[in-house]
Amino acid sequence: MEELRKCIHAILEAGSLISGTLSQRRRAGETEYAKVQIKPIEIKNVLHYQLAYHYDTKVMHENVPVTELEEKMMELFQETFRQGLLCTIGADIQILISKKHKVSILSHAPSKKAAVLSHNRQKNYILEDGQPVAFLVELGIMNVEGKVLAKKYDKFRQINRFLEMVQDVVRHLPVGRPITIVDFGCGKSYLTFALYHYLAIQQERKLQVIGLDLKKDVIEHCSALALKLGYADLTFLVGDIADYDALSSVDMVVTLHACDTATDAALEKAIRWDASVILSVPCCQHEMFTQVENTVLSPLLSHGILKERFSALATDAIRAKLLDIMGYKTQLLEFIDMEHTPKNILIRAVKGSAGDKNELWREYMVFRDFLQARPYLEQACQDLLPRS
Repeated sequence: MEELRKCIHAILEAGSLISGTLSQRRRAGETEYAKVQIKPIEIKNVLHYQLAYHYDTKVMHENVPVTELEEKMMELFQETFRQGLLCTIGADIQILISKKHKVSILSHAPSKKAAVLSHNRQKNYILEDGQPVAFLVELGIMNVEGKVLAKKYDKFRQINRFLEMVQDVVRHLPVGRPITIVDFGCGKSYLTFALYHYLAIQQERKLQVIGLDLKKDVIEHCSALALKLGYADLTFLVGDIADYDALSSVDMVVTLHACDTATDAALEKAIRWDASVILSVPCCQHEMFTQVENTVLSPLLSHGILKERFSALATDAIRAKLLDIMGYKTQLLEFIDMEHTPKNILIRAVKGSAGDKNELWREYMVFRDFLQARPYLEQACQDLLPRS
């Protein structure tokens, strides 16, 4: 095996590895990965190598620094795989290992050209184009070979952007027990299925996900698809956000494009459930438009289109500040590019202190009174807020 180590070391030292595939397990197992694929990627402008572990129904990824890849590859060859193909700039290196660990290394003409790493970085999605994912195929975003359909690429990017935001807050979810997630106003449930796939399939977390929507035909369709995919812990129900009281506690609340104060109703539910994570993309924000009034702002408020946009931004600012006051650390993030929709702000809140509660409340009251606003969320959560 020392000859193999020298070969791998030389390839990595030269930086010539384009891709690698390790296969032919020494001992087959139903729950084990069948092969590992390797490719270089850049993470924050630093070279890493991504290892993709291919199981029967999923692919798991691990990003490894250059300095650790040699040991990782040697471990995989010594303990798991008997064959390898390392495509480099100068040659394709074929590796064959016998049952007695005798190594044969064969060199062939190069079959690949080096990729531009910046391009790899841009396309390094959590769900990859070219890797079939069952729910994306069923929803018509991918074909059966895993190729994303051209007309669905914006939706594919949106799904991955959402999962990136989920990935950032997974550490805030409870561990050591199943987690409960509610998606209010789930609609066609592209993101609900994506969330379930990411947490249950890729992350192997035990969970219960409930999607709630008013449209019976949509819920029936989603329920049938969940059954077809074998997503046993994903349930869809017909119902209204404000009336839903089937659970006493929830760990994560998602509400995407719930109209006007329906978003606030969902936020109130999340707060009272003491949810660890809240993800909300508001929509159709009319409440503030009918309330906001200020002579100082009259040059802005006298134009309907400006008043509408200002009201939407002010509404989200109020929601974020109220969440901070009630025990969350809140961020407002761009969900998708503005060119696709102006409704592109995501409120992401996790449990934690955002600062002195009384000072936050004073800041909030000054802003609220300046706009002469009477926010739904403040009224709904009066018993949880400081007294004026």
